[in-house]
Amino acid sequence: MTEQAIELDLDETGVATDLPRPSHVRDEVQQVPYRPVQFRDDDLPTALERSAAWLRQAQEWLGEPLDVIAVHLDYDDSDTGPYYDVKLLCNEEDLAGAPIAVRAQQAQATLR
Repeated sequence: MTEQAIELDLDETGVATDLPRPSHVRDEVQQVPYRPVQFRDDDLPTALERSAAWLRQAQEWLGEPLDVIAVHLDYDDSDTGPYYDVKLLCNEEDLAGAPIAVRAQQAQATLR
């Protein structure tokens, strides 16, 4: 049995270049090992709705359920930013598109 390297198309932060990004300017995929994907808003239902919409898009892109390790809710009661901060702590390999690359490699192997 020979092992083959799997090539991933990653951006400078280590996530797949074609991973759907959160659409609102206050939301972002952050740069830490467990990859929190952040959704910030003064209205909690709105932040949760945007996080759910992004999760649906990401799972459709990935082709399988995205591993969400935890959901973190925090708030900022200062006057400098949105009050609510919802973070989905996501599996880094999923955000990098590793399952997509593995499926593509398996498909190539069956064609040989």
